[in-house]
Amino acid sequence: MAKKSDTAERRKVGGVTVNARTVVFAVVAVLAVWFILMNTSSVKIHLWGISTVTSPLWVVLAVMLVAGMLLGWFVRRYRDRA
Repeated sequence: MAKKSDTAERRKVGGVTVNARTVVFAVVAVLAVWFILMNTSSVKIHLWGISTVTSPLWVVLAVMLVAGMLLGWFVRRYRDRA
């Protein structure tokens, strides 16, 4: 089986080693922040018919982004243990 070369996966940019995963994460993070900042109107959120909360859409999007990142982190930790 052929061994992957380190130069294909990692590149040195300005004295810092950068791999493709870091670049993809940075691009997705910038796009997510931009999308959140472009959506500033208020929205009503119905919480399972119990109550209704009015909040700026950017707050809802930011909370969902953090929840998704935490879920991904937990899934990866669980998968790495198995």
